[in-house]
Amino acid sequence: MESRTEPAEAEPEPAAAIRRPSPPSTAARPPLVRELLLVVGLFVVYKVGRQLADGHTAEAFRNANRVWDWERTLHLPGEGSVQGVLLHSDTLVHLANTYYATVHFPATVAFLVWMYLRRPVHYVWARRVLAAVTAAALALHLTFPLAPPRLLAAAGLVDTGQVYGPTVYGAHPATDEMANQFAAMPSLHFGWALMVAIGLIAATRSRLRWLWLLHPLLTLLVIVGTANHYWLDAIVATALLGIALAVVRLPRGAGATEAHGLVAAEASGEADAEAGNSGGAGGAGEKESVPELVGARR
Repeated sequence: MESRTEPAEAEPEPAAAIRRPSPPSTAARPPLVRELLLVVGLFVVYKVGRQLADGHTAEAFRNANRVWDWERTLHLPGEGSVQGVLLHSDTLVHLANTYYATVHFPATVAFLVWMYLRRPVHYVWARRVLAAVTAAALALHLTFPLAPPRLLAAAGLVDTGQVYGPTVYGAHPATDEMANQFAAMPSLHFGWALMVAIGLIAATRSRLRWLWLLHPLLTLLVIVGTANHYWLDAIVATALLGIALAVVRLPRGAGATEAHGLVAAEASGEADAEAGNSGGAGGAGEKESVPELVGARR
């Protein structure tokens, strides 16, 4: 009996085994250890720099009187108008003090972590902008020491942190070893909060993303109402952030690149799932392949 067999066609390679290029967003993510060292190093330099700016008590109070007079010349609203609202309720002023003491740094860290994990290109941009603003703020702290309005007798404001708590500052600025109380201008509380909002608006596409602006707005009311900053502190911080954003630009197509990376990752996961499902179904229902006999004769 003669028989001739045709070679069976090669089975297609499972989708799960196909090598796919890494999404662009993953490729853009900088090494984690390097970023941790960089961010921690920048924070340490800033804290040390603020301490170097301490000790200029007389100059800080002279500058405080100048800033107070400048605000009156510019017809800015008095800080006392905001504080008056807070002082109507002990609970409200306590919440404002708690917000001032606990939200500023953790919110910024959470923002950077989320950007690093989900929007790497935006993360690098945001980290550079924050570093530039912080460096500029440190230069101002060194050259223009400023006592906050809660310490200025002419302002007639209450030091809500000391009276109602909690507070991150010592009762006597000259002996405060934890923080430099004469570094009011610019307000990094407001500058960082505004950058967090701008960064999240730039990195997301939700219609509700503009609500992130509530974070710097609430921060502004808190820093003024607790008498830790003047209106001009926030205005100068905004100006410095604007300069930093003009110099450190977000790479063109960053949003499209990262969106493509996310879509590619999702498509890859769906393809892998479909391949697994079809493979499982085929393994259960397929019979063993038998070579086709062509022209079989006795």
